[in-house]
Amino acid sequence: MFSRLWKLLAPTLLTPIHAPPPAPTPAPAPTPPPARVGHPPSPSPPLLVVNKYIDDHLRSLIKQLRDRTTSYKEKVIDPYASSPEHSPPISRCDYSIREAEERTQKEEEGREKKEEQAKKKKDGEVEVKAESSWSKVILTCLFSMTDMLFKPLEEKLDVWMDETIDPFTDHRYIFWLSLVTLVYNYNMWFIPVRLAFPFHSPRSIPFWTFFDVLADIIYLLDIMAFQTRLQFVKGGDIIKDRSLTKLNYRKSARLWVDIFSVFPFDLLYFHFGFTSLFRVNRMLRVGSFFEFSDRLESIMSRAYIWRVTRTIGYLLYLLHINACLYYVASNYEGISSTKWVYDGEGSAYLRCYYFAVRTLINIGGLPDPQTVFEILFQMSNYFIGVFVFSSLIGQMRDVIGAATAGQTYFRTSMDNTVSYMNTNKIPKLVQNRVRTWYNYTWASQGMLDESELLEQMPLVMRTAIAVDINLSTFQKIELFKGCDNQMLVDMLLRLKSVIYLPGDFVCKKGDIGKEMYIIKAGAVQVVGGPDNKTVFVTLKAGCVFGEISLLQSAANGGNRRTANVAAYGFANLFVLDKKDLNDILVHYPESQKILARKGRKLTKAKGPVPAGPVEQRRGLALFTEKPPTPKLLRNHEKNAG
Repeated sequence: MFSRLWKLLAPTLLTPIHAPPPAPTPAPAPTPPPARVGHPPSPSPPLLVVNKYIDDHLRSLIKQLRDRTTSYKEKVIDPYASSPEHSPPISRCDYSIREAEERTQKEEEGREKKEEQAKKKKDGEVEVKAESSWSKVILTCLFSMTDMLFKPLEEKLDVWMDETIDPFTDHRYIFWLSLVTLVYNYNMWFIPVRLAFPFHSPRSIPFWTFFDVLADIIYLLDIMAFQTRLQFVKGGDIIKDRSLTKLNYRKSARLWVDIFSVFPFDLLYFHFGFTSLFRVNRMLRVGSFFEFSDRLESIMSRAYIWRVTRTIGYLLYLLHINACLYYVASNYEGISSTKWVYDGEGSAYLRCYYFAVRTLINIGGLPDPQTVFEILFQMSNYFIGVFVFSSLIGQMRDVIGAATAGQTYFRTSMDNTVSYMNTNKIPKLVQNRVRTWYNYTWASQGMLDESELLEQMPLVMRTAIAVDINLSTFQKIELFKGCDNQMLVDMLLRLKSVIYLPGDFVCKKGDIGKEMYIIKAGAVQVVGGPDNKTVFVTLKAGCVFGEISLLQSAANGGNRRTANVAAYGFANLFVLDKKDLNDILVHYPESQKILARKGRKLTKAKGPVPAGPVEQRRGLALFTEKPPTPKLLRNHEKNAG
């Protein structure tokens, strides 16, 4: 490689044109003396250098090539070594200058756009703020004037009810909602019929005016006196301040719907005549109807009755609207002009309602429509009737199914149990007792297992129900006096309801005691005697028995039942298991010590467990082998001898 490079560069190096001028010829050096015998030879003369600059350049080039060869060898040995070529130094080139200029230009353009947008937004905000400020001022003035006008009425209402109302539990508000719903139904039913039928006669107009004004007054009272008192929840807190409840209602969308529903379009009567068309906006208070429906269902014990009634009302109202449309269509075609339209005889509303019933329910038997308008109207009735009535029937089925879901579950469970007993050939006496248990359990508590219902509730509600039912009874039990009240509450949550039939034994003498019993309803008797006919005592609702066995040890039969207890009639008992009590006492060591101390006292008062009869030996048993002498006695005899 170096030889080739030398061949290429040699002509250039030896050319006199490119060579620098020769240096001046030095003076001839003196002739050295001849070498002496025995001395080392003189060093060799230095190499000939044609051009020092080119020589240095070639040497540096050769060194670079050698270094590069060495680095490539290292790269072959270690493939993960870094590249031998160095990164170019960072310098400010034309590209970076151009990029900086473009970036600066873009920043200036973006700044200008932002300034324009901010200016437009500011102008728009100023306009909106000006408009909103004017609207707020107007509304504030109107509300303040209204408050001044209705202040005497509010003061009188404060005597009858509180400053604010709980919309979910206050029965007075629910009663008021029923009145508003009645007015709403008046508008919903009579506005269409007055618009369709000729019911506005000079004689009837004063009556319609009176009822319309009365309905509007009730609407206004609801807006000004009741809706402004409704409590609401904000951030989990119940707001009861009158000023805040009033502000909350006035900021809601419902206020504008309520205001529009009482807007006096009736004043147009003076120009267009007396017609119910200008009272259509009164039908917008549909929110009050559904609110009343929800509140009524929440306080009714059998809400399905209201649901069925409401569904029937929907059906009757649809027939009512169809009757009004039929009369309008007959009037458009001409009364008694064809066989299909209303013939003008009898009560117009009853005849049209009868037509609506037969049309929407698809009973048939009606006159055939004659004109294209009549055909289209009749076809629309048929299609709407099929769709609407199928929906209402499905809704009615769902309501009735939900109302009887519990009864259906009871019947299914009982039928499955009876089928199981018949398959296994259970005696009829036992089957009759099982049927009696099912029927009484369902009749007494409306369900087969109360725990299924309570498990769906939060722990707080279950605790409240359990405390309300049984805490007072637990606190009267002598065994649990002095114990932690929270422990008693935990015990209440572990209680299980069990129903016993007349004559059933709750526990028998000699059984291992694992439960304590509280009589919820009915009575039990402590019986004895040869045939268990002797009644020692009768325990009624609120009494407790079997509590001692929860604390006694199983050693020497200490937790055995000492008497027979049988149900006197139907008895509903709460049962507390011993295992549940032990699980609870782990968290209440002080109460555990109290119960242990009381358990020992009760055990001592009860006395030791009577020992069984001593077996007397007879016959050859009397001559059994004499027991051996104790070892200690034998040693003593040996020492004495």
